[in-house]
Amino acid sequence: MSTLPACPQCNSEFTYEDGDNLVCPECAHEWPRHAAEPTDTAKVYRDSAGNVLQDGDTVTVIKDLKLKGSSGVVKMGTKVKNIRLVDADHDIDCKIDGFGAMSLKTEFVRKV
Repeated sequence: MSTLPACPQCNSEFTYEDGDNLVCPECAHEWPRHAAEPTDTAKVYRDSAGNVLQDGDTVTVIKDLKLKGSSGVVKMGTKVKNIRLVDADHDIDCKIDGFGAMSLKTEFVRKV
């Protein structure tokens, strides 16, 4: 049997479930169940070697990357400074000299 959290309004321990909500019988306060559960699921970004990446790190490209919609290629060994991690289809936003703003995937870079 799982223990339910106390009411956030009156701190009553007699809360109960009602569908997707939790209800306090003493003060009649209702709140969504997902708000009561801890959300410590911060995404950890890792490079191709398994090193943890952080905003502001410098990375190197580990293989030639063709640019979509252009004939340019980001060559293997290109250093990318001051990366910014984002939660999107590509994990890294950065600026590469000679190419400008770009998005990269963490699987194609290695931390310097």
